[in-house]
Amino acid sequence: MSDEVWKRQEVDSPCIKICTIHPAERLCVGCLRSIDEIAGWGRMSPEERQAVMAELPARAPRLRQRRGGRAARTGSGL
Repeated sequence: MSDEVWKRQEVDSPCIKICTIHPAERLCVGCLRSIDEIAGWGRMSPEERQAVMAELPARAPRLRQRRGGRAARTGSGL
């Protein structure tokens, strides 16, 4: 039996199995989707999935910002 029978023509999930929600941005740090997008992925049309996938690269910088560190504690900003 071939696996080809079970393949479907749909947009693959961006999940990389690092499922942690960023507390401030409310996005998954692995795939960059919101909780609502993750929960609704199976019910989305291919067009809706493609729209989400197109938005993901623009979300990445939101999670790369540092939340603190020494500069935040000392107020130096350096």
